[in-house]
Amino acid sequence: MDTEAVIEAADVVDGRPPGADRKEQIIRMVALFVMPFLMVTMMFATYMSTMHSPHPRDMPVAVVGSGATAQALVDGLNSGDSTEATLVTTRDDAVDLLHDQEVAGALVLPTDGSANATILTASAAGASQNATVQQLLAPVVFQNSLRATTEDVAPLPAGDSAGIAVLFAAMGMMLAGYVPLSIMVMGVPHLLRLRRFLPVLAGWSALTSSIIWLILGPVVGAVDGHYPTFLGVGMLATAAVGLAQLLLSKLIGPLAVLPGMLLWVVFGMPASNLALSVHNMPGFFQFLHGVLPLPAAGEALRSVLYFDGNGLGTHLIVLAVWIVAALALCLLKERSASGNMIPGVPPITDPDAKAPALAGGPPRSKRFRYVAAAGFPLAILVVVVGAMGFSMHKPQPHDIPVVVVAAAPGQAQQTAAGLNAQLDGILDVTVADTVAEATEQIQSRDVVAAFVLPSAPDTPATLYSASAANASQQSAIRAIFQPITAAQGLPLMLTDVQPLSETDTGGSNSMYVGMSWIMAGFLFLAVLRGGAPHVRRLRQFLPLLGGWAIGMSVWLWFLFDVLIGAISGNALETIAYGALTIFSVSLATGVLTRTVGLAGIIPMMVVLMMAGVPASGGGMSVYLVPEVFRPLQDVLPLPAAVDIARSLRYFGGVGVGQNLLVIAIWGAVGLVGNLVVDQWLKRRERRSDSGGPDAGTASGPHLRLVPAEAH
Repeated sequence: MDTEAVIEAADVVDGRPPGADRKEQIIRMVALFVMPFLMVTMMFATYMSTMHSPHPRDMPVAVVGSGATAQALVDGLNSGDSTEATLVTTRDDAVDLLHDQEVAGALVLPTDGSANATILTASAAGASQNATVQQLLAPVVFQNSLRATTEDVAPLPAGDSAGIAVLFAAMGMMLAGYVPLSIMVMGVPHLLRLRRFLPVLAGWSALTSSIIWLILGPVVGAVDGHYPTFLGVGMLATAAVGLAQLLLSKLIGPLAVLPGMLLWVVFGMPASNLALSVHNMPGFFQFLHGVLPLPAAGEALRSVLYFDGNGLGTHLIVLAVWIVAALALCLLKERSASGNMIPGVPPITDPDAKAPALAGGPPRSKRFRYVAAAGFPLAILVVVVGAMGFSMHKPQPHDIPVVVVAAAPGQAQQTAAGLNAQLDGILDVTVADTVAEATEQIQSRDVVAAFVLPSAPDTPATLYSASAANASQQSAIRAIFQPITAAQGLPLMLTDVQPLSETDTGGSNSMYVGMSWIMAGFLFLAVLRGGAPHVRRLRQFLPLLGGWAIGMSVWLWFLFDVLIGAISGNALETIAYGALTIFSVSLATGVLTRTVGLAGIIPMMVVLMMAGVPASGGGMSVYLVPEVFRPLQDVLPLPAAVDIARSLRYFGGVGVGQNLLVIAIWGAVGLVGNLVVDQWLKRRERRSDSGGPDAGTASGPHLRLVPAEAH
């Protein structure tokens, strides 16, 4: 996400915003609230509405067979709206369709008179799609008195077992394409003429594509080779987005960040088929899958990496069309009456004159602005692709807390010791006295599961877990215990002590609620720093933060609960805890934005989002990501916010107090830090007034900053 883009540096004269007209001041202050409001709203309204309860819509599948039985199966699959089945005659035909990604799965009927059917899948086409196909076809097998085995005809490589390499590579290409434009518009607008922009874009796209491959390949290990593929696809994708964003910038100036963010990221993600299957998305996003750059870039990479280039041409054509269309329209714009005028940025008269490199910052040289225009988006790119790729490319279970319950304490101890020895480093097994005690520990999220040994011969063992605590860790723990009990000939009963709701089938709602609170907190301070640098004292912006925190918390609850229907109940608690989170995160962010400017957004992104997401257990379980994130779960605000939302919805508020304490500590530290910053700014201003070493360079109220319009 690009924060620099939403901010226009204010012209500060004698500590007052420009213009004596009170109406102008009101408009400027309202804009400070409107921009982050729109960015947070459009992102999380889209993500929550499309992903809170995804279900298959006309998912293409194949049935391999002939005769009346096979045709009846096809007709049955086509009777609903979940699948769109096709009858093929041979297994090879089905495999070809899977490799061409024309079907998501196939059911091979037995031809030898046996009852053994085979479900063919292609996990390289998407892990979520792979799971959905099995859920759709397995009941069909059962209803026809068949036994099913599953065969993966296009497996993911060991280094990318989660299948996220193409997702974060494509996301990095989108960031490389649109983030720099927002900074160039304000800092170096003279580079936005096509004759200057095109060679810069070519070099930039080659550089960023190489960096993305370097991170995901040699550094993270999610990709083996394929550098030319990343370079070629990356240059096309970055050029497509960069030229389209240039066109938007020439038409609406700095406000281009809003439609840019909407097209490249907000709509691009659910339409991409890279996180969730596009066949689980509403029809509008299935249409966007064929026209937006993010899906085209991701699918092009997936095609080469996993499917021998099948279908590559179609995705490259999409990127080429964006490049040609945007280039042609930019040429027309430059030759129009308005020429090279950019709304909100008058023509530059002297490119060498000093101007702010980042919104709200002090005047800088042209060389410094060049470095900022490249360094700021490059830092965001490295942080997003590096952190997400490192944390999620290869989920491996480790130290999963489990309790064993048995009628005889000695038997429980013996079983726990055996499991710890057999699965050293994977499980952390302890003993509970009763099933009630064990389930209470699951409800409090102290343990992931409880393994209850049979109390009598010929009775099954029971594995208790809670999908509401995290669906991925429930799947992992079941995958561990099912083969263990099967090897011992012991039946296993699976019990979900707290299932997910029908409006939260993937368990992602808590993550999006927590992320929306965190983003609302740090984004507002970024906008405030760039758009209202005259608001310099804690006493000035503290009321603004309070109003913003309460207002956004109320709005986000209304959006998620009333409008989308993804969450329900606990309205007052949700609003109150959300407001506290937004307020605390804003205070913490303000310490950096008030001292180092918008550059402070980068470390805040690392701490709040890039480290917070894998540590939160909101998507992938913290017991499946690298161990470094486990201790961060107890100290970062995003994990606390996610667990608050989860606990309110599913666990009766258990654990909320501890999470509120974490968030309150962040707020208290932020408050103290801002008080210290106040004193530091006062000393700088006194030194400047006395002609000290900061004179002429300080950004105090007496200093006139060069406005963005003078760039």
